[in-house]
Amino acid sequence: MAIVDLVMPKMGESIMEATVLKWLKNPGDKVQQDEPLLEIATDKVDSDVPSIADGILENVFFDVNDIVPIGAVIATIRTETKQPEIINTTSSPAEEAREFIHTSEYQPSNSTERPSNFKVNKFYSPLVMNIAANENVSMSELENIPGTGNEGRVTKNDILEFIEQRKQFKTQSSKIKVHNTVEIVQQDKQEVSVDNNPLPTVYSGNVEIIEMDRMRKLIADHMVRSKQTSPHVTSFSEADVTNIVLWREKVKKEFEKREGTRITFTPLFMEALVRCIKKYPLINSSLEGDKIVIKKDINLGMATALAGGNLIVPVIRNADQLNLVGLARQVNTLADNARNNKLRPEDIQDGTFTLTNIGTFGSLMGTPIINQPQVAILAVGAIKKRPVVVETPMGDSIAIRHMMYLSMSYDHRIIDGSLGSTFLTAMANELENFDPNRDY
Repeated sequence: MAIVDLVMPKMGESIMEATVLKWLKNPGDKVQQDEPLLEIATDKVDSDVPSIADGILENVFFDVNDIVPIGAVIATIRTETKQPEIINTTSSPAEEAREFIHTSEYQPSNSTERPSNFKVNKFYSPLVMNIAANENVSMSELENIPGTGNEGRVTKNDILEFIEQRKQFKTQSSKIKVHNTVEIVQQDKQEVSVDNNPLPTVYSGNVEIIEMDRMRKLIADHMVRSKQTSPHVTSFSEADVTNIVLWREKVKKEFEKREGTRITFTPLFMEALVRCIKKYPLINSSLEGDKIVIKKDINLGMATALAGGNLIVPVIRNADQLNLVGLARQVNTLADNARNNKLRPEDIQDGTFTLTNIGTFGSLMGTPIINQPQVAILAVGAIKKRPVVVETPMGDSIAIRHMMYLSMSYDHRIIDGSLGSTFLTAMANELENFDPNRDY
C-alpha cells in the first residue's frame, strides 16, 4: 500500500496560485485515475483537477475558497501499490505515520520573487498535515515552522506550539487594535469612522442588488487595467460582404456533411485577418517597457459569450497554419468547450490578436477594449442589407448589398492612426474581394 501525493498542477507560465471552488470527492471515497476530484479557478480559467491514480482519497488539505500555491500537495490518495517505509526515529509509531508528504516552498502572490524550487528533503507526516488542516495552518506557515525532529522535520509538538503562539499573537493584535481605535476617537470627537472602510451605501426606491460573481469581478478588473494601460484609439470602416454571405449560404450544408463541422462567418473573417496581419506584423505585437515585441506566431483570440452573460477569449494557436476547414473546427470546438466550461488553461493563453463578433447580438458597430497585453482588437458588426452605390463598367448603379461595419481599437503607444486605418482598410478589402467560386 502506498500514499500518492496530488499536487496543484501548473496552470500557465504566469499563474502561481489557484482557488479551490468545490471538492467533487470526500476523504474515504474511491477514486479512479483521471477522474475529476475538485474544481479550481485561476484569474484566467476554471478547471478540474483529476486523480493521478486508482485508490482511496485519504486526506484533503485545503478547503473551499482556499488559495493554493502551484506545486503544493492538495490531497493524498491511498493505492494498492507497495512502497518502501521511511523510518521515523524521533516519534512514536502511534503519533507519526511512516508515509510522508512531499511539499514545495511557496511565496505569497504579492511577493516580488517567484517561488523557489521544490525542496526534496522536507517532509510532513500525515499527523502533522491533519493538524495543520484542522487548525487552518497554510503551507507557507507550515514551511516556516522550525522543526525539532530528525533532519529538521516538523513534529506534532512543533506544530502545536506554533498554533498556540499564533493564538496568543492574534489576541495581542486584537487588543492593540482596540487600544488604537480608542485613541483615535479620543483625539477627534468628530471622527465618524475609525478606519478607511466606506460606510454602506443606502439605496432609495425599488432596487435589486446583484453580487458580482468571481468571473465578472475578474473581467471588470481586466477591463479597467486595459484602459489604464493603453491609450485607446478606435477606427471604423465598412465592407461589402455579399460574396461571403452568398458563398456560405451555397456551401454550408455540403460543408457540414463533408467536414463534420459547421461553417460560420468567424473562420472566414479569421482567414482574412491572418492575411492582413502578415502584411502588417506590427499589429501582432505587445509592449514590454520601452521594447516592442513583435509576435511571429499568429494566435487569434475569439471573444465568446457564456450562458451567464460573462465573456471569455479562447485562442486559436498558429491560425496562419490552418486552412478554412481547420479554422472552422477550432472555432466550433473552442466555442462549445467555453459554453460547457470545458476549456483548459492553455486554451486561453498566449493570444496575440483578438476578434470579437458583436454582430451576433445585433450591434452594428462598437468600440472594443484591448485584451492586454495585445495592442489591437477587431470588432465585426451585424451584416445588414442596404442599398449602396455599385460601380460597374456600364456606370454606377444602386443595388441591395450585404454590408458590415468593422471597428478596431488599438494601442496608440505603438499603433499610429495611419497604420490602424491602413490595416482596417486592408481587412475590408480582403472581405470584399472574397472569391465566390472558391472551394473550401
